[in-house]
Amino acid sequence: MPRTIWSGAISFGLVTVPINVQGATEDHSIRFHQYHLEDMGRVRVKKVCELEDREVTQSEIGKGYEYAKDQVVAISDADLRELPLPTAKAIEIEAFVPLDSIDPIRIGEGYYLAPDGLVAAKPYKLLVQALGRSSKVAVAKYAWSGRERLGLLRVKDDVIVLHAMRWPDEIRDPAELLPPPTEVSDAEIEGALALMESLSRDDLTGPEFEDAYTDAIAKIIEAKREHRELPESPEPQEPGKVLDLMAALNESVQQAKASRGEDADVHELPKKKAAAKKTTAKTTKKAAAKKTARRPHSA
Repeated sequence: MPRTIWSGAISFGLVTVPINVQGATEDHSIRFHQYHLEDMGRVRVKKVCELEDREVTQSEIGKGYEYAKDQVVAISDADLRELPLPTAKAIEIEAFVPLDSIDPIRIGEGYYLAPDGLVAAKPYKLLVQALGRSSKVAVAKYAWSGRERLGLLRVKDDVIVLHAMRWPDEIRDPAELLPPPTEVSDAEIEGALALMESLSRDDLTGPEFEDAYTDAIAKIIEAKREHRELPESPEPQEPGKVLDLMAALNESVQQAKASRGEDADVHELPKKKAAAKKTTAKTTKKAAAKKTARRPHSA
């Protein structure tokens, strides 16, 4: 069972739900340590006091804020626990909103909220069912790790999940990343939609959604441990230059269908009509000019 990260309550109007917060995700990445390559001795980081020039133990270390260059204010964990904020001890629900009204870029790490004891069972279930029937999510405030945060509460398999949220001023304006002005034809949009359809699926199961990087690292470690040759890596495909967007879309659709064992014999996507019209207009104009030049002048 995952350890409890924080204990408190969900405050829902005058209803209080005692809860324990537990991590909802696990990290299965392979971790590396630092070693002295000459003798493979472990390299460790030591915490040294600059004034006394000696290593200090964890029990001697605390938090501090540098108010000025020669003045540091010590802040203890007890000080943070006793913050003059209601959100220091409770997750305060502020509003209920549709999920699609929240930009996903603001949604972060997820935590499970477990009811704390029998007294929490009924109000916990009440909030679960109310959220389910409303088809909305709750937006709340809470204070952890020295800062107040916004959070999103939703239901997953009858368990309340809290997602950390970014404050609006923490989201950078993407305007400077916009590409230069350009035109995209309806035919090209239809081609992109056809490619999206060929890559659509109902779930995210399968080898393409598994962590191949961690598996490859594990194979390298095992091969080196047993003094075997390292597994060969496939030659990376050189990215092709897109000279004709429609041709690239058409080829992509065929490759996607072939990779899924479907008939790759797809009909060619519609070609751009705008260029054809433009060419026709130019040709007609030139023909008219030639005709005028050949017409004899009247006396």
